[in-house]
Amino acid sequence: MTPLFNPESGALFDLSSRVKLRVSGADALRFLNGQITNDLRKASANTAIQASVLNAKGKVNADVFVSVAGDSFLLDADPELREELPLRLEKYIIADDVQIEDVSDRFALFHVTGQAAPSVQSDRILQANRFGCSGWDIWAERAEQQSTHGELSTVFVPCNEECAEVFRIERGIPRWGRELTDQIIPTEANLEVASIDYSKGCYIGQEVISRIKMSGQTNKRLCGLVSPSNAPLQAGMRLVPAENEQKEIGWITSAALSPRLQKEIALGYVKRGFNSVGSRFFALSPNNADRVPIEIVILPFL
Repeated sequence: MTPLFNPESGALFDLSSRVKLRVSGADALRFLNGQITNDLRKASANTAIQASVLNAKGKVNADVFVSVAGDSFLLDADPELREELPLRLEKYIIADDVQIEDVSDRFALFHVTGQAAPSVQSDRILQANRFGCSGWDIWAERAEQQSTHGELSTVFVPCNEECAEVFRIERGIPRWGRELTDQIIPTEANLEVASIDYSKGCYIGQEVISRIKMSGQTNKRLCGLVSPSNAPLQAGMRLVPAENEQKEIGWITSAALSPRLQKEIALGYVKRGFNSVGSRFFALSPNNADRVPIEIVILPFL
């Protein structure tokens, strides 16, 4: 069962399964800044920034957090990208003095929510906004993972995988493999504020991102969805208007029952022209057996 508590303040997440890369070398700053949508100069030894790694068409290759570690940078991303992300970055190393090292097995990574920095034995405690609220990353040597988790859990409430999934849906946070794929542009996933610096220098995919900013339009947008009847929702459901069930206007990417809201909620992409807050339509299961009324609401749900 997902615990009934307020994860915005005092929750503990074990993110140790994430892929972690060290990027070093004389050209590391210039190189990495040319690969990510945010300005790497905002990152520090005390602050991790969020950014997107894109392809030339502006589609997402990875959603990452980056911080400074001495004369190098530490980058973490979804564990599914452990093989793909290093290859994607190395593809653009031409004559640069840049080394990319996989340090996933060396470090454990925890995140806690709250305004105040946690009091714990660690050389790396960083401010990081991973759930749309104040939080802190704690890095530890892998051998100290259990002891660090034990120390943190005396102050913070552990949020297991189920709890974390409900919480990130409540907060409207996109996740790799669900809301984020290589078919999605970061602005479609509402990442422009958290992940994009429109005034920084060139990076792979920037032309597409700049063009979307100038037009002010995207083909689709990640939306918050609720089931007014509280009928269960599920990822993969097609979204259709009431007058034409053959016309697909979007799809659900993630769904959960929120214990705090006592509602069936979901995240999903809805096409332009149908994605205004308050819009109503239907969600159909893959076999069309279920037809659930849906309403768009403001994100985050909480």
